[in-house]
This record gives sequence, C-alpha cells and structure tokens, in this order.
Amino acid sequence: MTTTYEGANPMEIVDHHGERVRHGRATVNGVRLHYLTAGEGEPVLLLHGVPKTSYHWRHVIPLLTPHHRVVVPDMRGLGDSEHAVGGYDMANVAEDFAELMTELGHDRFRVVGEDWGAAAAYQLAANHPDRVQQLVYQEMILPGFGLEDYSFLTPDNVRSYVWLWHINFYSVPEFPEMLISGHEREYFSYFMKHETHDPSAITPDALDEYVRCYSSPGGVRCMCEIYRATLTDGDQNRESARTRLPMPVLAVGSEHFIGADNERQMREVADDVRAVILPWGHQLAEESPAELAGHYLRFFAGETA
Repeated sequence: MTTTYEGANPMEIVDHHGERVRHGRATVNGVRLHYLTAGEGEPVLLLHGVPKTSYHWRHVIPLLTPHHRVVVPDMRGLGDSEHAVGGYDMANVAEDFAELMTELGHDRFRVVGEDWGAAAAYQLAANHPDRVQQLVYQEMILPGFGLEDYSFLTPDNVRSYVWLWHINFYSVPEFPEMLISGHEREYFSYFMKHETHDPSAITPDALDEYVRCYSSPGGVRCMCEIYRATLTDGDQNRESARTRLPMPVLAVGSEHFIGADNERQMREVADDVRAVILPWGHQLAEESPAELAGHYLRFFAGETA
C-alpha cells in the first residue's frame, strides 16, 4: 500500500519549478519506507548513504527534475522510514528499493547510489540487471572488495582521508549507541565535516535534519545495524560478482576521499565502466551539486562523463 502526503520532512525540498516535492510512504519487503518524488520523465532512483537521509539530495533534485522523475527514499531504519528490527544487509535493502519501484509503477529505471546507498545500488543492479538501465556508483568501497582493509589501524590509513575506524566501532553490539546517545549533534557534526573538503557545505539545516532523524528512538541503532551486516555484505558481493554487471556504470569518486578506488572496484564487477573524479570530499551532493548533476545527466544521455 502506498500513501502520499505533504510535509513529512520539516525541511522543504523543491523541484526546478520551486514546487515542493511529494512525500509518500509504502510498505515493501516487510518495512514501511518514506520517500520523495518529483519531476517527470524516465525514472531515476537516488539512494543516500550514512549518516544521511533523503535530504542529502536536496540540491541535486531540482537539477534532475527538468529531465527525469526522481524517486528518493530514506533507507530502511533511517530518516523517516520505519526503524526495522533487522534486514540491514545490502541485498535485502536493495529488495526494499526494487519493490518500492514496482509499487510506484517503474519497471526499468536508473540508479544513483552514494556511500552505503552505492552498496545497495550495486546489489540492486546485480540482482535485477533486467530492470536497472544504468548505475552510478559513488564514493563507496564495496564490502568484500576492500572496505574492511580501510578500517585497519595502519600508518597509511591514518595518514589518509579514508581511515574508516567507525566500521569497527559501530560493529560492537550496543556500545556505540550508549556513547553517541545524547551527543548526536556533536558526533555527526564532527563526522560529516571531517569527510568533506569544504566543511561549510554541511549547512546548519542539513545538520539539524540528520540530528533530528538519528536522535529519534532507535535511530543510532539502525545506523549501526547497517555496519553490523558488513561481513554478510562481503559474502553477498563476492557471490554477485561471479556475474558481471551488463549495464553501463559511472564510477564517481572524490579527490579528497575514495577517489579512483570507485573505478577500480567497478572494473572488477562490470564490463562497461566510465569514471570521473571530482575535486571535493566525500559529500559530493552537498559540496558540488551542480557539477555532480551535470555528470549524471551526461551519463544518462549517453555522453562521455
């Protein structure tokens, strides 16, 4: 069942006409998801990462809606979606999104995923290659293809922008929830700004929205459950990689975070890969949305990225 309504999110997001996006909820794959829709044309599914919500795409949405209908869900357990008890492995999360697109009447579509949204997007493309027309894989190391290595305490990792210490921290049962609870604003402000090249891109409204969602009861637990499924994700990805992706893939990296590793990974799992590296940090949709959307649109149109 799908319902639509206005104003679920206290922060307004608009399309290219300045009209507010539509909010909806749908029960799919055993979880109730909140999502945004706007624009007309061939559908594009935008998948956010952690610790973000659909609000992460607020600057990109009006740049895409002149050309495409965008569907922008909150991931299971995050944003205004239901805080599910389990099911946080990326193959299952991908099924949430596949069923959502079916519910909305979209048989074939393009997928853009960033951070953990990219991990879900890969599983979606691998498990539904007949439905995913094109894949944008942005700023993520796939579990099973190197993500675990970046969590290690090594001189190279500590010196780099990509020491992913939090993977191990979040994987400890119950402990991170205890430490982060009551300090969500300080924690997420530190975390988000240290992953950007321009910390001012994490604006007060964005921080307010992320803190609102992750400080709700169960919000931090659901975030941690995503990381607690990392080893399962690795097994799933290695199995999925036995069959290469047939659709065109755009690997988008940032110069000051994951960079060329996006392309390296996609060439291990896909045949038709092009790549671009942008001179920003990890939060590309907040740091350089116009540049980013331009690459998406050229890729969707079949042009060189």
